[in-house]
Amino acid sequence: MDSLDTQVLDAARSWAAAGHRFALITVARTWGSAPRPPGAWMILRDDGQVQGSVSGGCIEDDLIRRAAAGEFTGKSGNTVPRVLRYGVTADEAHRFGLPCGGTLELVLEPAPDTALLEQLAQRIATGQLAQRRVALATGLVSIAGGSAGDSLQWDGETLVTLHGPAWRLLIIGAGQISRYLATMAQALGYRVYICEPRSEYADGWDVAGSERIASMPDDAVTELALDPRSAVVALTHDPKLDDMALLEALKSPAFYVGALGSHANNSKRRERLLQYFDLSQAEVDRLHGPVGLPIGSRTPPEIAVSILAEMTAVKNGQISRSTAAAVDPYACRVA
Repeated sequence: MDSLDTQVLDAARSWAAAGHRFALITVARTWGSAPRPPGAWMILRDDGQVQGSVSGGCIEDDLIRRAAAGEFTGKSGNTVPRVLRYGVTADEAHRFGLPCGGTLELVLEPAPDTALLEQLAQRIATGQLAQRRVALATGLVSIAGGSAGDSLQWDGETLVTLHGPAWRLLIIGAGQISRYLATMAQALGYRVYICEPRSEYADGWDVAGSERIASMPDDAVTELALDPRSAVVALTHDPKLDDMALLEALKSPAFYVGALGSHANNSKRRERLLQYFDLSQAEVDRLHGPVGLPIGSRTPPEIAVSILAEMTAVKNGQISRSTAAAVDPYACRVA
């Protein structure tokens, strides 16, 4: 599956080629509980078809109704971006199915420049991060290079959003779990790298969209220059390979570092990392092992789900190493 950015951009290009008008709508700001975060976006065609999402559905229904009436998609000649607000009052929040107190501020672009959307799509396709800047007063839209440290900006007049593979995942080992993990991670917008020095596994790796790294695991971690939007998951179940990656990854700013194995194996791994490698107790404590949330996972796809669930919880600030101790005691989790 493609990332949400790519799905929206692919639809925009297809609709433009077919001669359809469409509007681009982005969540700029939320207050209280909101169904979708700032930066979420959707495109809305003149006949009501949508791609992407800005809420759980009720706001989309209202936007579709208004688009069908010609309010948004440039039929009236008004192509200047503007702000839409939903859930300002309790009655309106109830009407649109927003959680209690939820408010959304949306930026609507009635006639986005398809050439610039194509440029954005090309940057994403080549693995680049990109910033998209929309100035409401002038309607001027620009595309520039982005970096992992960038974030959404909105001051009521200018909206800057970050697009592309902002999150990266390095998988050590090309076993069955890795195949499912790589595919699912790409659906969540990760740029996926696979490091597998064992030819008997590497030669059969064919997961579309992932990138092979030929180096040994420790060199692969160093080459990627991990940042706070990076994750590393070691899945070979071979200490000689997994530990090589971990000794570098645990010293990096990566937001998540996990390793396959039972509780007993991970206890031994922590002892090795402390005794034989230049790692502090705090660095070793960052390790998520056994990797994944305790959902009773036994099969490779279930284990991949548990890993991504834990990664997502850590990424969103809902879980830390200290709260991730209880993992399925029955699963050895062999790749």
